[in-house]
Amino acid sequence: MQTRRIGRDGAAVSAIGIGAMSFSDFYGPTDEAASHAILDTSLAHGVTHIDTSNVYGAGKSENAIGSFLKARGSDAHDRFHIATKAGILHGAGGAGAGDRRFDNSRAHLTSELEGSLTRLGIECVDLFYVHRREADRPIEEVAETLAGLVQAGKARAVGFSEIAPSSLRRAHAVCPVAAVQSEYSLSTRAPELGLVQTCAELGTSLVAFSPVGRGLLTDRPPTAEKIRDIPFLTNNPRFVAPNLAANLAATDRFRRLAAEMGYPAAALAIAWLLSRGSHVIPIPGTRSVRHFEELVAGAALELSAAEIARIEQVLPVGWAHGDRYTESQWAGPERYS
Repeated sequence: MQTRRIGRDGAAVSAIGIGAMSFSDFYGPTDEAASHAILDTSLAHGVTHIDTSNVYGAGKSENAIGSFLKARGSDAHDRFHIATKAGILHGAGGAGAGDRRFDNSRAHLTSELEGSLTRLGIECVDLFYVHRREADRPIEEVAETLAGLVQAGKARAVGFSEIAPSSLRRAHAVCPVAAVQSEYSLSTRAPELGLVQTCAELGTSLVAFSPVGRGLLTDRPPTAEKIRDIPFLTNNPRFVAPNLAANLAATDRFRRLAAEMGYPAAALAIAWLLSRGSHVIPIPGTRSVRHFEELVAGAALELSAAEIARIEQVLPVGWAHGDRYTESQWAGPERYS
């Protein structure tokens, strides 16, 4: 497994990681045994970076990782690089986007990180992100809070999720930002409008979530029937009619190309993303060991310029039908262009 660094001079991690939202029930029911199977497979393939959050399943994801580390002992703990996030609050209505609020205060981030460390069973997290920026709080203040958590020995490095390049520059001027997490894939290329470039300039890793387009860029894309069981996708613009049919038709071209090239579609999507820069680290999530092995295979592919051109011919910039979020789901992420 090739490695990449978290930040300019930070820890070396596997070129792809695990997006541990799949260890909660967000994309369908799962359990601890299924999550442990993914973690065992990741160790076998040299995948070392785990990316989770305090809100994934209201702590379920972190608990699954913590129980795995406890069961497997210090060897597993030493081999994994663990990232978590905080800053999102859910109201009485649960985890629906309409209930979300954001708190980047020192008290909240400190308290939530302590809770994460308890669930994970560790004393210090390798990377701690602000999950969503609180718009009315100066990002410089938040960066100072993150620097304090590093100084206190609670986090080795810090980052932000879904912030604009201008916000990254402001935060980085106060405290080194080791990583920014953003959705990035062949179906979501907005980061190329400045975030990819700014991260490279500052020595910040770009941790790419949903790197296979929430399943669209795989050999087994979500069907309308499956989507009915996944609340997040039931009203997501890319997964409702007529956009879903159009997106499946478009990605059929990609699946045919992957088959012609002799690769699983998911592996080809990961390989394309890795070609975007040595600072880009995809974090696919899955509940299936079979699918995880297809994703890992992408890290071993080195695409030629001609192969990249063929991929971008079948899926040119802007091919996807529908926005990546609804208006309510856009609460929190910073738009820029």
